[in-house]
Amino acid sequence: MFTGIIESVGKIEKIEPRSGDLRLTIAVDKLDMSDVALGDSIACNGVCLTAISFDQQHYTADVSGETIRLSTLADLVVGSPVNLEKALTPTTRLGGHLVSGHVDGIGEIQDIQKDSRSLRYRVKAPDELAHYIAKKGAICIDGVSLTVNEVNGSEFELNLVPHTLSETTMSGYQAGTMVNLEVDLLARYLERLLTGQKTTTETNITTSLLQQSGFIK
Repeated sequence: MFTGIIESVGKIEKIEPRSGDLRLTIAVDKLDMSDVALGDSIACNGVCLTAISFDQQHYTADVSGETIRLSTLADLVVGSPVNLEKALTPTTRLGGHLVSGHVDGIGEIQDIQKDSRSLRYRVKAPDELAHYIAKKGAICIDGVSLTVNEVNGSEFELNLVPHTLSETTMSGYQAGTMVNLEVDLLARYLERLLTGQKTTTETNITTSLLQQSGFIK
């Protein structure tokens, strides 16, 4: 989680192509690294990157093929200036999204495909949870905060970078593995607000309702 208030203008110091994706080393300039820990998130030009190594002057992060395709990071060269911001700290750093730890249901890994050095997971959610899951929204899988890349009905796709794979249990998953799912808190509250006091498990959220409420145009 970030605020959008830039803390420092850093500089790209090294770009290493890695089997289809990239590893960046970024000089942080005045960014205070004294409270940074391995695995913390630091936004680089608005793109959340995970610090896989760092010192007081630099940090290194992997950039997945998905991020390369959907951002300007592939256009950077050595010496390019970049906006930097550390994850915000209410009382501790929030490097992913707001996760309550309250599991909403059980999903199943349908397929795993290699994508450069990352892995793309296709997961099936219970039908009653599917409408909470949105493309580029947040999802928590076995306690791991992840971004949804694609949604198709009750199935959705995720991209896991090498650091996430090495620091969680997800590298050992295979087709058929069952996983705990927690949907984004905002999606649940939004449904409740839009449907009033309705208590049935059905949802009345439609494109028309979202338009009337001003959420989409």
